[in-house]
Amino acid sequence: MRVFVIAGEASGDKLGAAMMMGLRKHAADAQFEGIGGDRMIAEGLQSLFPMDEISIMGITEILSQYRALKARIRQTADAVIAAKPDVLITIDLPEFSLRVAKLVKAQSDIRTVHYVAPTVWAWRPGRAKKMAAHIDQVLALLPFEPPYMEAAGMRCDFVGHPVVTDPVATPDDVADFRDQYAIGEAPLALILPGSRRSEINRLLPVFAEVVSRLRSEHPQMRFVLPAAQNVAPAVEEAVATWPVRPILLNPAKDGPSIKRAAFAAADVALAASGTVSLELAAARTPMVIAYDMNWLSRQIIGRMLRVDTVTLVNLVSETRVIPEFIGANCIPGPIAQAVSAVLDAPDQQREAMDLTMERLGKGGMPPGERAALAVLDGLK
Repeated sequence: MRVFVIAGEASGDKLGAAMMMGLRKHAADAQFEGIGGDRMIAEGLQSLFPMDEISIMGITEILSQYRALKARIRQTADAVIAAKPDVLITIDLPEFSLRVAKLVKAQSDIRTVHYVAPTVWAWRPGRAKKMAAHIDQVLALLPFEPPYMEAAGMRCDFVGHPVVTDPVATPDDVADFRDQYAIGEAPLALILPGSRRSEINRLLPVFAEVVSRLRSEHPQMRFVLPAAQNVAPAVEEAVATWPVRPILLNPAKDGPSIKRAAFAAADVALAASGTVSLELAAARTPMVIAYDMNWLSRQIIGRMLRVDTVTLVNLVSETRVIPEFIGANCIPGPIAQAVSAVLDAPDQQREAMDLTMERLGKGGMPPGERAALAVLDGLK
């Protein structure tokens, strides 16, 4: 069995490696070609070129590298057609992946599978119909996504979210973390301002004011901020001027276990919108979500948004227990009040988090193996 698989980001490399492991388990003769990172290469992938050459985020970056990106799309599509695999599996990165699939479908009948459904349930629903012209099957991370893909004419299998298999800190890890930073029994708030420079530039001033207000209301409260590697210097520079200094962590230097321990040790979290809400749910850490963007993005996204919440825990659990402060509502005073309220009454959130993890596949077959079985079933 020949499989051509494409990933362009670290998250896709992780998904791809787990799926490849599942494919080798259920199809021992599976051979892999394509594009991937260290994890996929370790599982037997021969990468056409380094994965980071196609890991491009944002319209400005895409436009500035358009010629190079277009050449890589053509090169990849040609390689797929020449390889004549049993299946082409593209993982996320739609700007690249779906263009490759389109070229492949135009010149062959190779089966195409796209791993990670686009968020058509949130905005731009027309993307599903466009995909259907050159994608045969979609592997979805969220349980409510299949109907949207199927309505557009594609097979769609819910395979589970990788967060359910990620390691979480133990009670001993939590105790060691609190001892290491002399936190003791004090309430601990986790501050998560995002991993992109634009996010931290916009959110850190707001979060700084929230931290000051929380310290005034809870004099014993401590704060911890794990900084993403790519923005760690900017975060360190910004928090140096905060009236209340958080414990600043750099998981890239200290290892991922320090971040897991911080998540589990925290009594409450203030986080930017994104998949981090699922990481917090896995750690059973109650949260408040806050996010802002520039004025033009507010207007455009506000008009296009099709859901009344952007927090995945709210969506998957079909509740609205996670408070959100998005766009013009991203104001320090109300956010601080919400954090205090969640700190005082976390039980409802934890029930929603447990339900979310269950619905995402916790305790069942690993998502990577489910993805592999769905791919194999589609080839029958």
